Amino acid sequence: MYDVPDQRGKLVVVTGANSGTGKEATRRLAAAGARVVMAVRTPAKGEAARAEILAESPDAQLEVRRVDLADLDSVREFADRLAADEQHLDVLVNNAGVMNPPERFRTKDGFELQFGSNYLGPFALTLRLLPMLLAAPAPRVVTMSSGAAYIGKINFDDLQWERRYRRVPAYAQSKLADLILSNHLAALSASRGWGLQSIAAHPGYTRTNLQSAGASLGRERQSLLGRLGYRYSPIPSQDVVTGTEPMLFAAADPEAESGVFYGPSGPMGLVGPTTVVRNPKNATDPATNARLWDVSEALTGVSLPSMLRK
Repeated sequence: MYDVPDQRGKLVVVTGANSGTGKEATRRLAAAGARVVMAVRTPAKGEAARAEILAESPDAQLEVRRVDLADLDSVREFADRLAADEQHLDVLVNNAGVMNPPERFRTKDGFELQFGSNYLGPFALTLRLLPMLLAAPAPRVVTMSSGAAYIGKINFDDLQWERRYRRVPAYAQSKLADLILSNHLAALSASRGWGLQSIAAHPGYTRTNLQSAGASLGRERQSLLGRLGYRYSPIPSQDVVTGTEPMLFAAADPEAESGVFYGPSGPMGLVGPTTVVRNPKNATDPATNARLWDVSEALTGVSLPSMLRK
């Protein structure tokens, strides 16, 4: 198991911290001494996760705060309150997401749910927290992508899937967009001397409630066939302890590099210890990455602070 380096004195925000990889990352970062803000959509679930972690590690420094990445007003409120309470932020972990809803749902702001929650919400959160991050001595932004990014395509003509919604390509687009966000932020930091590390990771095929609940979003319960399919799939899978390690490496390891993509090293990139993985070609074109950034600023109404635009 990956041993998280000493994190004492660091403030970390983890989105989606109440379950799956977010909860595991919170548990292990806090055990290494970090003070962790558990950014969750449902505070009651966050408090339950906090109590579970505290039962194991009574000295863990954990705080639950609400943020709904499908609501840009909620993102703004979260960032404003954190900035009012804290002088700087050492690490932002963009972990929360939804996967493959069966129908085309919309966020509060009218975006297709996966593109809005998985990408536009984290984009807005990252930019709003950027001044706090740059006030830290060695800031990092870790953005969770997915192996689905390899089959993703940014459809600038229909980013919101209004013509014909297809849940898997929509998910793949959102996770490719996350990877582009990480890569373009790394490029901006390097060219402008910010000293910020922007690092991407993916968990491979990790057994979490993202797979089991995502496909039934909007329904009372996933079908029996769907539940059995996830449980007994012949595709290699791993537990959440191992699946969280690429994200933990990106968030905490001194050897992690900005602009790099980390994931499992095993068969098909689905399981195994952390390694550097190939960036898909669709995530490495500077012109496309800059275009998506500009479009995202227009859609969210959030842009770089004026002092960082040059």
